[in-house]
Amino acid sequence: MEHWYSFARIVELSSLNKASRVLNISQPALSRQIMKLEEELEVKLFTRKGKRLELTRAGEICYEHALKFIHLQDQLMRNLKQFKGSDKNISFTIGASLTTLQSTLPDLLSAHLNRFPMIDVKASTGKTHEIVTMVKDRKVDIGLVASSIEVNGLICDPLFDDHLCLILPIGHPYANQLTITIDHLKSLPLILFSRGTWYRVLTDEWFQQYDIYPNIKMEIDSFEAIIRLVVSCNAATLLPQSYVRAHLEENNELVICHFPELEAMKRTTSLIFPRDAMDNETVQSFVHTAKTYYSYQNE
Repeated sequence: MEHWYSFARIVELSSLNKASRVLNISQPALSRQIMKLEEELEVKLFTRKGKRLELTRAGEICYEHALKFIHLQDQLMRNLKQFKGSDKNISFTIGASLTTLQSTLPDLLSAHLNRFPMIDVKASTGKTHEIVTMVKDRKVDIGLVASSIEVNGLICDPLFDDHLCLILPIGHPYANQLTITIDHLKSLPLILFSRGTWYRVLTDEWFQQYDIYPNIKMEIDSFEAIIRLVVSCNAATLLPQSYVRAHLEENNELVICHFPELEAMKRTTSLIFPRDAMDNETVQSFVHTAKTYYSYQNE
């Protein structure tokens, strides 16, 4: 592994001399490492252009793999460090709003625990303003809210934009219509999330904006329960895209309907944490996981 690391540093610095100083190793010893690597691979890695070293095509291929090897080693060392320190009960507490607890946190925690299986994660829930207070009062290390906030002393790091979708059971009269419009919602029996969350506030604001007086049959504080009741009651619902996108892949009894007015009504899901929280390696690693995970999801 040492040879691959040395090779990568030489490539990045384009100089054997500079690399030897950075690696704190003599230039002859570094040259021997590269010669040994070339012998093992049976390829020439560099050509000389004056005082500069340039990669051969084989060297370019090897450099790409060297970066992967180094990344894997770093990940291994992080996991081993965490394993060795497991008796120190490495943990952190996340506060999640009612919406993100159901739509965002499960996948995010799964992604993080795959990387750091020894971490003990605790979770608290509440409405968005309650999560903000928990973070400010240091009752939780980090907050996950479906909002973009500005609070003194806190950093708000956006993850992704979310919007509402109309969900219908496959047997619903509107399920097979090619075009669904706002007018269809004016007398449509709906099952909605309970009042007090960003999602319900967003829904009510949307109704008011388009002069809709919804026919609300039930108000439930569980997305899973809403999905089941929509099917059994042959009703409709409005749910965040972040929840239904994954759910509908597994459930063929539902139909997702899009129209521009719904997609235009967006909210940003964000992480919130104190400004000094990034000094904590555990919090720092979770933020990195979240940013990486949703950068891939948003592509």
